[in-house]
Amino acid sequence: MNRRFPALTAAAIVVFVLAALVVATAPSVLIPGYETTTVEAVDAETGETLATVDARIADGPMKRYVGLSTTNELADDEGMLFVHRESGEHGYVMRDMAFAIDIVFVAEDGEITEIREAEPESRPLRTYEGTGKYVLEVPRGWSADNGIEPGDELRFELP
Repeated sequence: MNRRFPALTAAAIVVFVLAALVVATAPSVLIPGYETTTVEAVDAETGETLATVDARIADGPMKRYVGLSTTNELADDEGMLFVHRESGEHGYVMRDMAFAIDIVFVAEDGEITEIREAEPESRPLRTYEGTGKYVLEVPRGWSADNGIEPGDELRFELP
């Protein structure tokens, strides 16, 4: 038994180090899957629907960290809805992103507070900041193409 203990310990350390490397380089392996919701953008003055997207929900720390970094592209009607515990100032970066997006910051009541146009990753990483409880990431130009601007509203249901 004494001779096997060092070998088993060494093997356990190697497995742990390899697992840590996998998680560090591809944290999405820890994410079991995303729930989805339909997000409707509504004109603040007329109540008219401006656009809708089917969005994956990033409602936990790991899902928010990974975000769209493991996504190669988004269709015009796809996005990701980030859900924070509290409303406040939030910063987003384009870590490992291959395409440009609109980052739409949304207050707890659904009002769009800010829209940022974000380019793929640069070094050092640029931070796109805004205020809200929710953040919707959609293909670049989605907001402008659909006439969506701060003051308009996003409507959605969370599971």
